[in-house]
Formats: sequence, C-alpha cells, structure tokens
Amino acid sequence: MSRYSKEDIFRIIEEKDVKFIRLQFTDIFGTLKNVAITTSQAKKALDNECMFDGSSIEGFVRIEESDMYLRPDLDTFQLYPWHSKHGRIARLICDVYKPDGTPFEGDPRYILKKTIRQAEEMGFSFNVGPECEFFLFNTDEQGHPTTITYDTAGYFDLGPSDVGELTRREICLNLEEMGFEIEASHHECATAQHEIDFRYDEAVRSADNIMTFKMVVKSIASFNHLCATFMPKPVYGEAGSGMHINMSLFKDGKNAFCDPDGPKGLSTIALQFIAGIMKHVKGICALTNPLVNSYKRLVPGYEAPCYIAWTASNRSALVRVPATRGNGTRVELRNPDPSGNPYLQFAVLLAAGLEGIKEGLMPPPAVSANIYDMPEEARLAEGIENLPANLKEAVEELKKDEFLHEVLGDHVFSKYVEAKEHEWNRFATAVTEWEIKEYLSKF
Repeated sequence: MSRYSKEDIFRIIEEKDVKFIRLQFTDIFGTLKNVAITTSQAKKALDNECMFDGSSIEGFVRIEESDMYLRPDLDTFQLYPWHSKHGRIARLICDVYKPDGTPFEGDPRYILKKTIRQAEEMGFSFNVGPECEFFLFNTDEQGHPTTITYDTAGYFDLGPSDVGELTRREICLNLEEMGFEIEASHHECATAQHEIDFRYDEAVRSADNIMTFKMVVKSIASFNHLCATFMPKPVYGEAGSGMHINMSLFKDGKNAFCDPDGPKGLSTIALQFIAGIMKHVKGICALTNPLVNSYKRLVPGYEAPCYIAWTASNRSALVRVPATRGNGTRVELRNPDPSGNPYLQFAVLLAAGLEGIKEGLMPPPAVSANIYDMPEEARLAEGIENLPANLKEAVEELKKDEFLHEVLGDHVFSKYVEAKEHEWNRFATAVTEWEIKEYLSKF
C-alpha cells in the first residue's frame, strides 16, 4: 500500500508551508543529485513532466541524447526537519526515464529494482540493513574540510573525550524526525569516528535511506562547523570506515536463511546465497570498495577483511553470520565501505546470491580461526584467497566477470569501468595530500 497520494502531498505542502521541493536521484557512482523546484511547480513534478540534462550527469548519456525525465516516487516524500528562512523544504526521490516513457537503463535505482523483480519471481523479498561509519573533523577558517580533530575517544567512549557526541545526537534526532528507526549510535574505534545504525528495510527503501542518511549527516555536521566524511581511510594508522551490509531473504513471510536443523542453524538457501557472493566478490569489490582509498582500509590489523572466507563466529572473515536466529537470521558482508553507490551494491550482491541459489552452489567450510593469525601456508591449504589488493585489481576482476556485466547492463558497466580505470591512473601514485583533498569532502 502506498504511503502517499498526490492529494496527500499537496495537502502537506499547504499545511506545512513548504516552499521548495528537491527532486533527487543518484549518478552511477552514488553521488546524490537534485533539482530544486518551488511548490508552484509541484503538479508538474508529480505528473512526471520535469526534465533535466542527462548529458551533464556523470555516467549518464551523450549530449545528443540528453533529455531525461524525473518520475518522483511518491512514497519517498519527506520534509527536512530543519527550516530555511523562506519556509520548509521537502524532497522526493526520483526514478529516471527516457523521453519515450521507458526507464533509463543507466539509473542505479532501476538496476536494483530490476534485480529485485528477479528475486520476486523466485518467491523472495530482499531485506538489507547497513552499518554506516563516518568521521567528524574540524574545518579550517575558510570552512574547508581538514583531518584535524580535538576528539580523543575510542570505541564506545563518551564525553568529554567524545567531542562529536552532541553532533551525533543531533543527527539521530533529525533522522528520527524523518522516519528513521535509530537502533544504536556510538563512537567507533578511531578518533573522530562514529557509527549510527538504523533498522533494516527492503532493498530499495534501504538504499534510499543510505542516501538520505549521508545527506543528513553531512548537513548537520556543517551546521555545527564540522566536516563529515564517508571517505574509507582518511587517517593513516587509524581504523577506516566500513559499511557492513546485513542481508536476508524472506519467502512466504518467513526468513529463508533460517533452518534450526541445518548446519549452524542455516538453511541450504543461506549457504547457497553465501556461495554466490563468494564466487563473484572479487569483481563486486569494484562496487563495494570503489576508491583507490578503499583498499587502504582492507589491510590486516583493523578488523576489515582481506581474505575470502565465511564464518559464524569471528570478525576476521569476509562473510559473517551473526548469532541471531529465527527471523533475525542474516548474512553480513564486511568489506563494503560507505563511499559507493548502494543501489548498485545491493543489486550485484542480490544477483550473485540468487545465482548461488539457482546453481545450487555451496561455500567452502566455515573458518572458525582468526584468519589474520593463520600462516599463509595454512590459508592456502584451506583454499582461502585474497580480496583484490587495490582498485586496479578489482576493476580487472569486474571486467572478467560476464555475470556482473549482465547485472549492470552494457551502459553502466562500460561507463563505470572507464571511470574507475581513469581514477586508478590518476590517484594510484598520488601523494596522500592530493588524495585527501579529492576524497574528503566529496565522499
């Protein structure tokens, strides 16, 4: 059942004195884009008549085919909790369409929806719960981001050493006003690092929530004269920011990953889903870990996975199955970071898991030992391979993976590979200051 009708939205606009509406979508790299309209144009927007120049959006179309249409998803209508001096601001997340009325194949939200339809044809619904980490740094006199902080806190510490506590609290309260169910918030391992966890949801809604979450975090930080960054590894020698992705499939209202009589309480479907992800994860890394900087996080010693293995007991493996069973049974992928495009990330992970189910794949035995402490010979004996060591290796794996090419489609695949190869050539040998300047505020 839809949350909002057009009439609902017109009524809220009038009652809440809404003056501007932001029509939002993402490019293929997960950058949030928008066009702002006054409420006098609301009817035109809700009738799917708002156009924009797709040739100016990264990874979209050529200049000779630039006209694109934004179709708002009415269920994403949301008021921003903060006010402008001119009145309230609302937003709508949009799907991108071509002039002939067909979905644009380069729209990341469309790619995720297309993959979800494949799951639905198999009788499954797909739920996702992200765990987003970020840093709060000081800004300089001109308001530009730095990596300077007065924070001295560590994992689960509190004020006064956690100087970002008040900003984190304000972020949570604003998110709750926007309908988020905040499950926990705390200081993370590194100085100035934070985590806010919100409730899982079906995949498209969860991806929408991630984009909204990042926008709110950055906005509230800016209001407090801080810089929030989702750059994976902004400080050498400190833990980096990950975005662990918790996934589950439901069928006929029941968790399809749970089987009390199965190994470790897991169903065959759960094991096959894990196997599918492990089969394609090297190429998937180009999407879950999309920056040169991403691979500075995936190193031993910081709880980030470096090896392709799964476990039900420790945090050194790529895939972990948390202890909760029943409807809470889920698979946690630990290598992703929050700098990527959640729509594409969820699409390739779901598709890979479904392929594992279709082909009846089974994963290798679960690893209970701390993989970081295992000698290389022991890892090789158990068939534990390394994740890609850098963005170049990940992109090469993506290029070889015909299945992922099919999931993404020709348009996104070619544009994405081309851009990431360019990024590697530009930043692989760059000095750290250049990398930080490029990534810190952008992500």
